[in-house]
Amino acid sequence: MSQGYAPPGKLWLLPQSQQEGLDLDHRQVIEVVEKAYRALREGGSNNPVKTIIDDPDHHSLSYSMVARDAGSGTVCFKAVYEFDPRRTRDSYRFHSFVFLVDDATGAPIALMDVVKLGPLRSSATTALFAREACPDARSALVVGTGVQGQAALPMLVAALPKLERLQVFGTYPEGLRAVQDSVDGREVEIVTDLREAAGEADIVIGAAGLSATQEVRRDWMKPGSVAVLLGYGVHADVCHGADHRIATDTVQMHATCDDLRGEDGSLPSVDAQLPDVLLGRAPARRHPDDVVFAYNSGMAVTDAALGRYIADLALASERGEKVDFW
Repeated sequence: MSQGYAPPGKLWLLPQSQQEGLDLDHRQVIEVVEKAYRALREGGSNNPVKTIIDDPDHHSLSYSMVARDAGSGTVCFKAVYEFDPRRTRDSYRFHSFVFLVDDATGAPIALMDVVKLGPLRSSATTALFAREACPDARSALVVGTGVQGQAALPMLVAALPKLERLQVFGTYPEGLRAVQDSVDGREVEIVTDLREAAGEADIVIGAAGLSATQEVRRDWMKPGSVAVLLGYGVHADVCHGADHRIATDTVQMHATCDDLRGEDGSLPSVDAQLPDVLLGRAPARRHPDDVVFAYNSGMAVTDAALGRYIADLALASERGEKVDFW
């Protein structure tokens, strides 16, 4: 129960160091995230659009979100700050946290570092997009080798265990090795020709950072494939030229995807939203040969659900520190 998290007047702190080594099951993570999306339509959850401050000279990027996950009865307040987001000053810094509250009792749950929670829920969402749009996929390519890129393939394999060929494209040797090591017992090929690899992949995941130098183009992709964009690495012409477009949330996509806008500032229409796809109310594709574009914009309702899941695992392991606060 919530009273076990911290006594009155205290706040339970869960830094990332106290979350390392928790017994996280990728299939369970996907299930938690899927339930959170479904509850947006069926369970009374709420996820307002995020508030964003993007400095004109890209000095920093800041955003905040609040959401309520009805399934777990958890309210989440999330804040993120990035310094030098385009890595042009060689001084990149990233800070993020969520504050979780039990909405059944009003008691605080925890203040958590979410440097890895974010990639977990984002990779689970990517896996859901891929599973729905390309359930018979046999090959997957991830573009990018940062934290998001390293989280992508293990979650994808958990959702689509019949995947046979896994590939990664990137420019940092350490990141490439980390992606290769991310999937136990599976070979991950390092590719150098992005166009050739994209033309053979059933699933393309754009998980690169702002400094990405190459992007997958629409005419490179084969019929029946899906491109999931959660960072960079997939060009805007894939979005504009796709036969079918899905988003986690259309309103949030319009608030966060300025890089995808055409020269006139326009965006193509979104054909379906992920919660409706998961509930069978909208199709993930219309035709087997459709090239599908999926826009993965992080939603705090999944941070709430997954944060509660991780907090419960940490509580069972007696992790974290309870400090006087109120």
